[in-house]
Amino acid sequence: MLHGVCIDVRTFTAGQVSVKSSRMGSVRELMSRHATRMLKAGLSALYYSGAGELLAPLTRGAGVIFMMHRVSPQRTEDFEPNRILRVTPEFLERTVRHVIERGFDCISLDEVPDRLAAPPGARPFACFTFDDGYRDNLEFAFPILQRYRVPHTLYVPTEYPEGRGDLWWLVLESAIRLSDRTQIVVDGQTEAYATATTAEKDRAYNAIYWQLRRLPEHKARAIVASMAQAAGFDPAQLCSELILGWDQLREAVKDPLLTVGAHTCNHFALSKLDAADAYYEMSESRARIEQELGRRCDHFSYPYGCEMTAGPREFALARQLGYKTAVTTRKGLVQYSHADELTAIPRLSLNGDFQAQKYIDVMLSGLPFAMWNAARRVISPASA
Repeated sequence: MLHGVCIDVRTFTAGQVSVKSSRMGSVRELMSRHATRMLKAGLSALYYSGAGELLAPLTRGAGVIFMMHRVSPQRTEDFEPNRILRVTPEFLERTVRHVIERGFDCISLDEVPDRLAAPPGARPFACFTFDDGYRDNLEFAFPILQRYRVPHTLYVPTEYPEGRGDLWWLVLESAIRLSDRTQIVVDGQTEAYATATTAEKDRAYNAIYWQLRRLPEHKARAIVASMAQAAGFDPAQLCSELILGWDQLREAVKDPLLTVGAHTCNHFALSKLDAADAYYEMSESRARIEQELGRRCDHFSYPYGCEMTAGPREFALARQLGYKTAVTTRKGLVQYSHADELTAIPRLSLNGDFQAQKYIDVMLSGLPFAMWNAARRVISPASA
């Protein structure tokens, strides 16, 4: 999923058509593209300077948990706002080879607590994880990991293998792709967007997506469903086409290298739920996986997983439920200090916009994250 700072939704008179979100979407799009270019430039500078390699022994920490969603051959869609969620099999294989050549031990999540409890100084470790249960993981990613004998984890929202998964971020993309004009109604306010060109579609997607991330889950998904209906698109077809079913998962877990973890039932942002509903999502998904697959489920991934969707309450619930580990999407490497924070572990995203080995190499050094945390402490000591 896309992650970042949400925009505020201004209250308008019912029925009034708003253009504010379109403008905000345009601003956000420009800022996002600028930030991506700046980040690439910064990572390249660190890579070519050799600073990352020089300081890695001080900044690398204990290891890394890679996060991925989809793995498939490169497509050439002009409008593909969710492209960051997809990397190519070639890039995944280059990354696997690279971490092995750099001396990382590729381990399962079951081994992480013991590695963090050991004295610092051991070889760094690497874990490979995948969110949501996409079919292309089984077709393109798992064969690569099996070939190199690399353990890997698949986090499954349990409604998805039933064919009832709401991949609303992809439904939103499809609805906009099929429409030359799009509108949504939020709290009685109608907002219209021109979506004839790729640039217009990008602006509309950014504006709508971030508004929806602010809304209660059921309300946001209802809005996307109405958009899909207006575009003549059936949202249910995405889940059946893209997601592994239980029979496929039962076959996949015969491979001892594969671990299946929980990812809630419905892929809800847990922070938006009351405590009872959050507990249900986290506990019932685990029980369903164990029932369907006949295996223990000891690991959890928070949907969306950023600061605004998973925090201290969710971390405590994961501990209460007895999960051995729970991973976020907060960016960073795993430090030995995470031995006391096993339900709030950061991950390093293999991002579709950064499919170059130099970016992975410098991020594996830990230097960019050390610099970022140092800057946060200077700018805002409390938040750091």
